[in-house]
Amino acid sequence: MNLKTLRFAPLLESHIEAIQVIEKEWNSSPWSEQSFRNELTNPHSVFRVMILNGDVVGYGGIWNLVDECHVTTLAVSKETRRFGLGRKLIEHLLSEAKSAKMTCATLEVRASNEGAIKLYESLGFCRAAVRKKYYPDNQEDAIVMWLYDLAGNCEKSPAK
Repeated sequence: MNLKTLRFAPLLESHIEAIQVIEKEWNSSPWSEQSFRNELTNPHSVFRVMILNGDVVGYGGIWNLVDECHVTTLAVSKETRRFGLGRKLIEHLLSEAKSAKMTCATLEVRASNEGAIKLYESLGFCRAAVRKKYYPDNQEDAIVMWLYDLAGNCEKSPAK
């Protein structure tokens, strides 16, 4: 896969149809079209699409609130999985959070999504809690993960 044309762009209304296709590939409880549209006007949202060879192949969003980055969603198309694009996308979003002076980041991930959990842990996120029956489609638990400082030092927990 030639990644030379890979770029990140702010979400536009014209991207929503393509990201909904990807969303439905992976999310058994997908965001609605309106949820994506809401990101266009949310003042706290930083939402990016990943474009490769002119096609939307992934997307991700964060909300920057006070000094905290909350990762709201992240997905890569099935045909571009296993090429490191998810890592590139989350790194890009975390870089944007750092630029916005966010000091920490958090997210929820399905307990069964071992690949995503390993990715987040490799970036310095730590498992912090479990939200029981968090996902409405199947009552699956969510693992709450924190990156206590955006430099990746998991040991700098506010609780320590």
